[in-house]
Order: sequence, then structure tokens, then C-alpha cells
Amino acid sequence: MDLNTLTAISPLDGRYASKTEPLRALTSEFGLIRARTTVEIKWLIFLARTAKLPELAPIGSAQVEILESILADFGPEQAAQIKAIEAQTNHDVKAVEYFIKQAINESQDTHLISIIEFVHFACTSEDINNLAHAMMLKDAMKSVLLPSLNRLNQALQTLAEQTIDQPMLSRTHGQTASPTTVGKEIINVAARLNRQLNQIDTQPYLGKINGAVGNFNAHVAAYPDHPWPELSRQFVESLGLTWNAYTTQIEPHDYMAELFQNIGRINTLLIDLNRDIWSYISVGYFKQRAVAGETGSSTMPHKVNPIDFENSEGNLGIANALLHHLAEKLPISRWQRDLSDSTVLRNLGAGLAYSLIAYESTLKGMSKLELNTVALGADLDQAWEVLGEAAQTVMRKHGITNPYELIKEKTRGQVLDAPGWSQLVNALDLPDSTKAQLLALRPADYIGLASELSASYLSSIADG
Repeated sequence: MDLNTLTAISPLDGRYASKTEPLRALTSEFGLIRARTTVEIKWLIFLARTAKLPELAPIGSAQVEILESILADFGPEQAAQIKAIEAQTNHDVKAVEYFIKQAINESQDTHLISIIEFVHFACTSEDINNLAHAMMLKDAMKSVLLPSLNRLNQALQTLAEQTIDQPMLSRTHGQTASPTTVGKEIINVAARLNRQLNQIDTQPYLGKINGAVGNFNAHVAAYPDHPWPELSRQFVESLGLTWNAYTTQIEPHDYMAELFQNIGRINTLLIDLNRDIWSYISVGYFKQRAVAGETGSSTMPHKVNPIDFENSEGNLGIANALLHHLAEKLPISRWQRDLSDSTVLRNLGAGLAYSLIAYESTLKGMSKLELNTVALGADLDQAWEVLGEAAQTVMRKHGITNPYELIKEKTRGQVLDAPGWSQLVNALDLPDSTKAQLLALRPADYIGLASELSASYLSSIADG
């Protein structure tokens, strides 16, 4: 069967193809081949212009323009040519080298042709691959995943602003508990997410170009007087990456493990958010705006299911399964190099893509939410027993013995209404003024500093 969105084995290129499209040019095999080609050509130009290898000295602007045009014109057709070469070489990076040499021959530039063997000079395949993967990851994070996460972070902050003073009954262990506000619960998530995003913002993307076992053996054999470690650093940094000075044949992928674990923590806290919002919808704290033409259930016409949060939760789980394996496997390599990381690295895009699907699903779900103040108020008004915490704490202040036990006897496992609260307070051995303060308290008022804490966080974010 021909490959299309219906016959694709993975939903990333099937059902969710439109959602993962922004990653396709970056983390697909095409993206990897293009990145490899970029590294190879930039290395050749670097050897001529910066390393100043004597044999390359005559390279001028005309030759650089020819080489850069190979990148400017690079598309699926050129990637397919490289794949055709690979079918003969059975080596993916060597195929890129041969493709570039073929392009140089076709340019008919006599000087480029004379130095054609400097393509892939002193490189092992991993010199090219590690830099290509780092560039792919950095581009995918900066241009696709982080913008999606930042939109999600902003959506959380907006929802928090809208609900900053809305009282809500807490449910620790699933039972009625001291009230909070909707906004404060959303802020709790936003603060966690923001902390992880700050870590990603400082995440380095490492790279190396130092030969077959990391010691510049071939470089020194050909040009013993060149400062190869310094040149290596300059080249890696010219690609927007951080130089790793100490490696075997492969860059050890520790930074990848750091990044994937970071994304995994974000995904875990978003699973937490999805489940909480799902639960709040189920008890009526949030309603969902119905989408015209959308079906909630194939048999129950009335239903508006929280499908976006469910979709996000499921995809976050798959993403984390991949990301956790990548983080645990990639930093391990037998001796100076084994190939077990190669096939695993081909799944970088999958872990990011499942994450992206999930982020956009949560965003979509949040865009449909409507606060149900009636349900929130009704829940609070049926749970006066939560004020028992306030009563026993005030009793401690007044030196009453066993205040916790006294209130526990009258409230534990019981539902208390407003008259019951009044009866309880009036029976306490407290000054009349203190009783008056407790009698004036309602569950909706018993929110501590929830609003102030939320406002403080939002203000700190606004101030940068």
C-alpha cells in the first residue's frame, strides 16, 4: 500500500499528521540528512577560512557561494538522492559525503574539484551526526516545542487571573478540605511549569568534532602544528552549540538526557494538570463549551466529554516512555563506541512529537473551559465542617485544652451545615467577640492568603 495518513503505522504521521507537521522538516530523516549536509559543508568552509589549511587557501567567495548554494537548494529531492547513494554504500553519512562531492563535480569549479577530498576531512561519522542531532534538537525546541509550552504557560496565567478570587472547596485525599481559590490551584501548576521552562532556557546543546576516538589523531597526523582543540571549539560554537572537549568517538549525550528528563518532568506535571481539570469538570466546577457539529457520545446525545485532556494525558504517557528510555540509554556506550545509540536517536522526533500533540490538546481543552460558580458555591455551602480547622486553631490561641479532639468529635466524618456550625461555635468556651468572628466566617471566606499569593506570583511574572 502507498504510504499516506491512512496507511501510516505511527499516528504521528497518520491521525496526528497535521499536529506534528511543524516538526517534520526538523526531526524527520529529511531533517537529519539536511543537518548532516549542513555540517559537512560548513566544516569544509571552516577548514579553508578559519583553520586556513594551506591547500584550501585559494577558496574565495565564488567557491563559498557554490557550497552554500548546495544548502540553499537542499530539499526532499536532494535528500532522496542521498538515500539512493546510501542504498549502494549502506552508510548514511558516507552517502552525504558522496552527494557533496557529486555536487562539487557538477559545479565544474576547478579549485573546488581540486580539493574535493577535503570533504569530510579528518571526520568520523559521529563528528557529523552529533552536531546534526544537536542542531535538530535545538531548532525543534526553540521553534516548536517551547512556543507551544509558552502558550500553555500563558493560558494558565490567564485562567489564574480570571479566577484569582473564586473560592473553591479543596479535596485532599478526595475528601472535603480547607478551601482555596481556583486561581491559586492554577498558579500552583504555572509556577511548577515556569520553573522547568527556566531550566530548559539554560539547557546547553553540546557538540564535538575531534575524530575517531576523540583525540584528533588524524588531524595531528596531517597538520601537527594546527591548534585543533581550539579550532574544534570555534567550529562547534559557530553552529550555535556548546563545545564538549572530552569525548570518545561519540558525544556522550548527557545533555540529551538532561533535556529529555526536563521535558519528562514537564509532561508529568501536565498529566497532573489534565487529571485535575478532568476531575473538576466531572464534579461540575468547570463546564465545557460545546463545539458545533461535534459528537460527545455515539449513543448519549447530551455528553460533552473532556476528550482534549484525556488525549493529552495519553500522549504525554507515550512521550515520557520514549523520553525516559532515550535519557537512560543514550549516555551508555560500550568502550569508545557502539552503534546501539544510532537506532535510538532516530526516535528523537517521536518523543517530541507526542509531547507536542499533548501540549496542543491541553491548550484546546483549556480554551473550552467555563467556570461554574453555582456549583462551586453550592459545594462550599454544603461543607461547613471544613471550618473546624479554624475553630480548633483559635481555641489553641485561647489556651483551651484538647481543642483538636473536641472539634474532631463533632465534625469527623460528619457533614455540617450553617446552623450546625453556629451551634458548634456557641457551645465553645470562647470569648463572645471570638465567637462572633467565627460565626461570621463562611467556607467561601476561609481561603487564607490564596488570592494574595496568586496576585504576588502573577505580579512577579509580569515584572520578569
